[in-house]
Amino acid sequence: MPPTTISSLVLFLFLGSVATATVFTLQNSCTQTIWLGTVSRNGAALLNSGGLSMPSGSLTQLTAPAGWSGSFWARTGCNFDSTVNGKCATGDCAGGLNCTSGGAPPATVINFTIGTANNNKDLYDVSVMDGYNVGVGVTPDGGSGDCDYAGCIVDLNRSCPKELQVIDNSGSVVACKSACAVFKTAEFCCTGDHSTPQSCKPTNYSELFKSACPSAYSYAYDDNSTTQSCSNTNYTISFCPVFKS
Repeated sequence: MPPTTISSLVLFLFLGSVATATVFTLQNSCTQTIWLGTVSRNGAALLNSGGLSMPSGSLTQLTAPAGWSGSFWARTGCNFDSTVNGKCATGDCAGGLNCTSGGAPPATVINFTIGTANNNKDLYDVSVMDGYNVGVGVTPDGGSGDCDYAGCIVDLNRSCPKELQVIDNSGSVVACKSACAVFKTAEFCCTGDHSTPQSCKPTNYSELFKSACPSAYSYAYDDNSTTQSCSNTNYTISFCPVFKS
């Protein structure tokens, strides 16, 4: 093999092993302003200081380095002062505008772990295990592997059982709690005698969430149909995508 060919092959193999940054395109299709919340895990870099305001119709891009792991969620009904301190009706977090912790349930949460050079497979899911506040859809922009859509685009606030509803001052349902948060029993929380995959089974409440949003986590051991994987791609995350009835 000619030396130039060997050099080209080595360069190709080297470049193929380098993990690249991942771009998240976030779009707010809700009729209201949302305040994005984001946290990082395992010492990963914090994206955009942990939060930002996204008016209706707006779009923003955040870039995560290889190996980044963390979560995104929408906050609603927020009021922040000039020092960016304040509260949100749903998805509230410590830190005001710039989250320093995860969002308070109920909130629809998007979880990501971005691949590295040694394992370039991304893992991602959408969870309503701790409740729901707005619809969410995650779409890989190309890539290789399964690269399936993940999300919950049915408006669960409309079908939320009365006992799980979060109602604002105007009387509108703005979020739907998990049964665990309301009843606090081992059966609904997958704790105690119900802390294993064998003993923690779907309940009437989690099945209601699963029926509406089959590609989203509905309870603690709802793994098989919800965790998605993809490699060498960027992602579009849509809040309040077109609702299905």
